[in-house]
Amino acid sequence: MSFLRLLWQIPVAFFAVSLLSLFIHEYATARPSVRTKDIPYVKADAPDFDAERHVLDVYAPKQKAERPFPVVVFIHGGNWDSGSKNLYSFIGRRLAKQKMVAVIINYRLSPAVLVPGMADDCVRAVLWTSQNIAEFGGDPNRIFVMGHSAGGGLAALIATDDRLFQTFGLTQNPIKGAILDDPAGLNMFDYLQKMEYPNDEQYLVPFGKDSTVWRAMSAHYQVTSASPPMLIYAGSRTYPSIASSTQKFHERLRELGVKHDYKVLPGKKHVGMVTQLYWQNNLIYRELRTFVGAKS
Repeated sequence: MSFLRLLWQIPVAFFAVSLLSLFIHEYATARPSVRTKDIPYVKADAPDFDAERHVLDVYAPKQKAERPFPVVVFIHGGNWDSGSKNLYSFIGRRLAKQKMVAVIINYRLSPAVLVPGMADDCVRAVLWTSQNIAEFGGDPNRIFVMGHSAGGGLAALIATDDRLFQTFGLTQNPIKGAILDDPAGLNMFDYLQKMEYPNDEQYLVPFGKDSTVWRAMSAHYQVTSASPPMLIYAGSRTYPSIASSTQKFHERLRELGVKHDYKVLPGKKHVGMVTQLYWQNNLIYRELRTFVGAKS
């Protein structure tokens, strides 16, 4: 009987050790960085201020540097109707550990707002970053955007459509480059016209029924020869719509002569494309460090 009891305890002990190891790893990862949580990037007296969604977290390296650190603003995914910056603290910590200042943002979601409102929020978060990031050791002249899934589509959009910044009084787009991780929504104009996949009608909620909005919110049609450089990654086992739109976006960038690198990562599904960022030495981080000019 005692032997059986011991066998039953082995999985419990293994689980406890695994949790302890994970905690130790997270603590070791967090130690080199300082996290400042829930900073409003929209003024509280703004008519559309959302106390939960108009906030961001900053992760900064603890060590001082002779030169300010490059800055990466990360935009989460979630089908345009879900998601939170709080799920991506591991990205903030790993970027900070690799001598970058990370800004992980929330933005308003559907059905409360349509995608144009989300794009405005992302622009306002970048605007806040350009005005305040020096206080955290970041370089306001080296701001890059990064996103996964819907966040990747938003990152591509605000990196390529300078008019979004002009709405908020900026004559020049401060984004110096974009890192797109299995981005969704690069060409919703084409996607919503075709409606090729089951339940595609759900995207009429965040994008609305006006086809001019679909086109305006599609980075595929906003990119120009003057657009900033990009790193683009897609999983070989991602959704067919993402695989197709990412490939076509790559071809569009190539036609326009926009500097970029496009890779399809073998065996990766859509979710796996972001969960791999838990490990700091994966391919995306290695290439990202060079791309933003982070010192090793």
